[in-house]
Amino acid sequence: MNTLWKRTALLLSAALCLTLFSGGCSDSDDSQNPDLRQIKIGMTVYRQDDTFISTLSGYFLETAKARESRDKVKISVNVMDGKGNQGIQNDQVDKFLSQGYDVICVNEVDRTAASVIIDKAKSANIPIVFFNREPVEEDMQRWDRAYYVGAIASESGVLQGRIVSNLFNQNPELVDRNGDGKIQYVMLEGEPGHQDAAIRTEYSIKTVTGAGISVEKLANDTANWQRAQASAKMGQWLKDEEIGPRIEVVFSNNDDMALGAIDAYRAAGIEDLPVIVGIDATPPAREAIKEGTLTGTVLNDAKGQAEAIFELAYALSTGRDVKEAVPRLEGQYVWLPHRTITIGNVMQEFDD
Repeated sequence: MNTLWKRTALLLSAALCLTLFSGGCSDSDDSQNPDLRQIKIGMTVYRQDDTFISTLSGYFLETAKARESRDKVKISVNVMDGKGNQGIQNDQVDKFLSQGYDVICVNEVDRTAASVIIDKAKSANIPIVFFNREPVEEDMQRWDRAYYVGAIASESGVLQGRIVSNLFNQNPELVDRNGDGKIQYVMLEGEPGHQDAAIRTEYSIKTVTGAGISVEKLANDTANWQRAQASAKMGQWLKDEEIGPRIEVVFSNNDDMALGAIDAYRAAGIEDLPVIVGIDATPPAREAIKEGTLTGTVLNDAKGQAEAIFELAYALSTGRDVKEAVPRLEGQYVWLPHRTITIGNVMQEFDD
């Protein structure tokens, strides 16, 4: 287990303490001073067992702890798991509202359900910061104290496509195994209805064909962002004589599903892997790049997003200017850029 993964696990364990102990994040004597201002931040995520989301929430807790120590304030962070159920998540938001939290951060189970959450938050005059799952624009326009932090999905698809097209142009024999001049591929997609899944799927392939490379889709299916589901689906394809032996590239909408594809190859006893690409640059994915099983991924900046979410939440809680706190803020949106991660730069980009 690498250093970042250990730190993230420890921070997520600490979240339980933060939900039960309102004294905040700091271990210093200053945090026990009753005269200090206490800031209460509620966070609800669609699934805590999602690797990217757990990494992001770990960074959020780390940032809150550092700011508490620096500014000598109490910051109580309550992270709750929506467990993939919008009803459960709505109840969690209601709890934060009834208990008078200063700000609520929401990674929606269902991005189309934002209007209900925004209207409730507006009635209570408690600002809300959505992240990772973008509400539809019409819902965001319902209130000017609703914000969104994320990354542009099309950019991640483009960069994923470039990993494959660049490799094809530089070393065609590594990609085009049968030498027919085109790429036979399968696509592992995120959950239906999620904007990132549809956009990443579209733009990854569009980028490859835009580079003048012919493609042939052998199969595609949803695996709901989950490693186990992707492994099961990939295992079925590998058993299909019309699909398995012909796969040259596995496109995956996120890293967990890409790792699931690798798991399926290992379970099938196949050591000679095709090109496999993911998105997110999670710690396990970076390890897979180093060991040579994952060809590449696209950094969906969990640390940068966590810091932006916190800075927005902190500014909103303390009455500070949000634009000054988060210079990237454009109206109600904060967009973080993506970066390509391959064996050529993974060591330089991360000190895992």
